[in-house]
Amino acid sequence: MNSEIVIKAGSKTYNLSNTKKLFLIAGPCVVESEKLTFEIAKKLKDITLRLKMPFIFKASYKKANRTSGSSFRSIGVTEALDILGDIRVKMNIPVITDIHSEIEAEIASEYVDILQIPAFLCRQTELLEAAAATGKIVNIKKGQFLSPEDMVHQVNKVKAAGNNRIMVTERGSTFGYQNLVVDMRSLEIMKKLKCPVIFDATHSVQMPSKDDGVSGGNPEFIEPLSRAAAAVGINGIFIETHPNPAKAMSDAGSMLNLSKMEPLLKRLIKIHDLVNNHI
Repeated sequence: MNSEIVIKAGSKTYNLSNTKKLFLIAGPCVVESEKLTFEIAKKLKDITLRLKMPFIFKASYKKANRTSGSSFRSIGVTEALDILGDIRVKMNIPVITDIHSEIEAEIASEYVDILQIPAFLCRQTELLEAAAATGKIVNIKKGQFLSPEDMVHQVNKVKAAGNNRIMVTERGSTFGYQNLVVDMRSLEIMKKLKCPVIFDATHSVQMPSKDDGVSGGNPEFIEPLSRAAAAVGINGIFIETHPNPAKAMSDAGSMLNLSKMEPLLKRLIKIHDLVNNHI
């Protein structure tokens, strides 16, 4: 079983388990169009090249867990996956996307480098096993309802299926109705799993089902929470971003404006480097 968590970008290989180097997972919540998806990917690639920061492009090809049945879900599964596959090949960027069923694991694995298990589905044993069977890196997002200690069982399901290439992501915990809170202890606890630990800065500020069947959010808290997570010593930061979040087709209320990405990353890298140089 291969336990090395690495990605390749151009001629470089990055070890995602290396806490000395903060990596970024970023992109729009969902594939909205080929033009916009490529524009965001290019902008993020340019930024991370300047910052010498390992980068994985993220976009969902389908949103299967919308609050309202009338909300946008996909431009089309095949079309969206083709766009992600083209970004991966033509731009030489590692790509991650969500999956929601066993058959999706098999299909999506042909187009991306990392399969992401959504927080709501993190306990679905057969989904975890199917993702493991592809041999791809598996990123398990911790459910809003799950303790960080309980993530050991989800990690062990993937390992038992023959895949040690696992990452775990904190995205906030349910705090009453329509609110989330981040317990920074969770990041430290999940380090014991010996997997790269990622902080999802955008879904952690989400306010589920806040406005008439549409989730809202408090994006002004993305930076302070990200700074706190970087100080804990995470491996990676997850940020959904869009050039005009207000017009985004999904998670408009919690995404970071693309224009704010580079200044934020510069600050996070400084904090991360400072902390890790003194551990």
